[in-house]
Amino acid sequence: MVDAKTPPDAAAVRPSGAAPRRAGRPAAPVRFRGGQKRATAGSGRMAALLVSPTLLVLTVVVLYPTIMALRESLYGAKGLDPETGFISDTEPFVGLQNYVDIFGEAGDRFWNAFWNTTFFTVVTVGLETVIGVAMALIMHKAFQGRALVRASILIPWAVPTAISGLLWRWIFNSDGIANALIGQQVLWTTEGFHAKIAVIIAEVWKTAPFIGLLVLAGLQVIGKEVYEAARMDGASPVRQFWHITLPLVKPALLVAVLFRCLDALRMFDLPYLLVGAQKNSVETLSMLAQNEASNVRFGPAAAYAVILFLYVFLIALGFVRLLGADVVGDGGTARKAKRKGRLRRAPAPGRAEVSA
Repeated sequence: MVDAKTPPDAAAVRPSGAAPRRAGRPAAPVRFRGGQKRATAGSGRMAALLVSPTLLVLTVVVLYPTIMALRESLYGAKGLDPETGFISDTEPFVGLQNYVDIFGEAGDRFWNAFWNTTFFTVVTVGLETVIGVAMALIMHKAFQGRALVRASILIPWAVPTAISGLLWRWIFNSDGIANALIGQQVLWTTEGFHAKIAVIIAEVWKTAPFIGLLVLAGLQVIGKEVYEAARMDGASPVRQFWHITLPLVKPALLVAVLFRCLDALRMFDLPYLLVGAQKNSVETLSMLAQNEASNVRFGPAAAYAVILFLYVFLIALGFVRLLGADVVGDGGTARKAKRKGRLRRAPAPGRAEVSA
């Protein structure tokens, strides 16, 4: 039954269970969701239009080369055809044979490069994280000569990798500075675990300032009043670091670690210049792919590149899935709460909602 004081159209749009409107008050405004959907669709089209140049560039420089590498990995090398006995001018289609050979005939070399790549990534990124945070804390302090200290810390990151590799090769020569400091004759650029140590030292020296720079950006957005309140509560500098500094710079730190992991997994130029090619101690997956390509075996080289791409992709995906909420701040928590209905917005009292 419709109240006589209520217009029929208002009664038709009144939600079920709502209290009847008191006489003398104006009708509650009706909010239509159809217009909101159209506005959202228009915003989506505008966003797609603005993002389309970036997507086009990514398609040209990322997607197309990836597809071509995947296609090339299905072909063999030119040369003698074992079935006909003639020299083939075209690359024969071999399907997944290149991948079978990688995990079969070339399995020892592949797994050696795989574990070298993983070892360098874990060790270098771990050391760079610790040293980079320390650098950021030093650069963040206010003291006389801070600009000079900042410049000296960031110089190694600005040096090209090729120059850095040649510089450290000179340091690690048999009669170089490294042997003069330790007082022993160590052949750093030959086979052995000492070659790994040389690569790790050179890599950490060059890229630790990168993490320090990103962490410094995170430190500069922390208000001074937070530390003042902590000091007034009697918190020591160590407790301030663990309970204030580290949690607040965690998003920036995780982004820096992610970038460094992806970069270290593709390590090529530094061990190639510092130690040399085809050295089992430091050979990485990128070096293995380059070695196959330099010997005109483009199919196996593409197969190594595809496997490395999948490895990097899985590491990045796992990193984002496990730590994605921390990388974007509280966004992951907000999304989870919204999915559970905790953030559902209730309509204002006296307002009726009608779907168009």
